[in-house]
Amino acid sequence: MKIEIDERSGFCFGVTRAIQKAEEELSHSESLFCLGDIVHNGRECDRLREMGLEMINHSAYEKLHHTKVLLRAHGEPPATYRKAEEQDITIIDATCPVVLNLQRRIKKVFTEHPDAQIVIYGKPGHAEVLGLVGQTDGTAIVVANIDEVRQLNLQRTTYLFSQTTKSVTGFSAIVDYLTEHILPPAEFHYADTICRRVAGRLPDIENFARRHDVVIFVAGKKSSNGRVLYEACRNVNPNAYHIEDADELKKEWFDKVETVGICGATSTPKWLMERCAERIATL
Repeated sequence: MKIEIDERSGFCFGVTRAIQKAEEELSHSESLFCLGDIVHNGRECDRLREMGLEMINHSAYEKLHHTKVLLRAHGEPPATYRKAEEQDITIIDATCPVVLNLQRRIKKVFTEHPDAQIVIYGKPGHAEVLGLVGQTDGTAIVVANIDEVRQLNLQRTTYLFSQTTKSVTGFSAIVDYLTEHILPPAEFHYADTICRRVAGRLPDIENFARRHDVVIFVAGKKSSNGRVLYEACRNVNPNAYHIEDADELKKEWFDKVETVGICGATSTPKWLMERCAERIATL
């Protein structure tokens, strides 16, 4: 049986950078706080906890003073930085540069066009989206699909942005709808802010899944990116299984199988995919 690990799967640049910053700080400190899960992968979070990384929520963050806190790749709203200044918290900022650039663009539009309607295509409540909405003092409207776009006030000048990890196809459909339905003299402007490094993984992973008899997709259950990529795998290969760790592998999945493909989300560490490959070989 041939086992192949998808070379394009694994951490994106932003996640890699955040983990490197955490490891660098922990190399000379016994502990470090991180606001939220540094990555949506339980096994990688466990590994970093063993090194001294303590992941906290915003309620715990509010009570901190005179310490260091890592901000993960998803980014944070301005209120998080203000709280750090008030309570003498040193920020280690691991916000992904792509997300940081998007935050600045939204802030610029909000400042220069206070009467405009700012719309963000994204997942409501997602950490990155909360940071983006924060650039507008909470006034931006988050839409998850075209049905929600139809509820917008199309008599207002509208600026559209996207969460960096959303679907290019979904964003294009919203652009087409608003272009056609905006009511003059209102204007419609948009910025394609989707990270192509992440968006490009969808066709890549579909091609990978087609090449194998069985596909093992490794990702945390909390990962939005993971759910999208897994569904893409399953759509082209019904013998695709979503697991979080090698312990979930089942021997019967591999009966009379010649090729197995192992792939994952942008939050899946390579070492975890390698562990799964080793376990499959023993089965």
